[in-house]
Amino acid sequence: MLLLRGKRPESGTIMHLLNSRVGLRWIAVFEAAKGLLILLAGIGLLLLVHRDVRDIAEQLIRHFHLNPANRYPQIFLNAASQLTDSRLWLLALGALLYSLFRFTEAVGLWYQKRWAEWLGLFSGSLYVPIEVYELFEGISWPKVLIIAVNLLIVAYLANVLVRSSHERH
Repeated sequence: MLLLRGKRPESGTIMHLLNSRVGLRWIAVFEAAKGLLILLAGIGLLLLVHRDVRDIAEQLIRHFHLNPANRYPQIFLNAASQLTDSRLWLLALGALLYSLFRFTEAVGLWYQKRWAEWLGLFSGSLYVPIEVYELFEGISWPKVLIIAVNLLIVAYLANVLVRSSHERH
């Protein structure tokens, strides 16, 4: 709105963030961090190849003093029992592909590419129904924080795309 009156918003304000492309760089860093986290998880999966994953899961449960008869430790143990070397390789490949997707999106957003803005808007929007469903399953601070950050990113990217289409016309 301030730009319509010929005034530039002060640096560091919310309006400056909305009226500039600084937000794209923050989102790019966030997406790159998610990509790095998933890549590290994939490497961790590869470290489990040729190892007794169930035994490692049992050690973790004992280390954290969890009751293995409880629901979540039992789910963890059952999942660990299902992991074969080929499944670990497949999961690691999936992690690699997903991290490459996130890194590609991050680079595109960093350089303010329109395709990356659309990609970010689309990929962020895909998670919203899942996050809303998770809130209906039970509200917690992490769930609220995750959906709030995702909605802010989706709204910001939508704003960027709308503004850039108005600038073109």
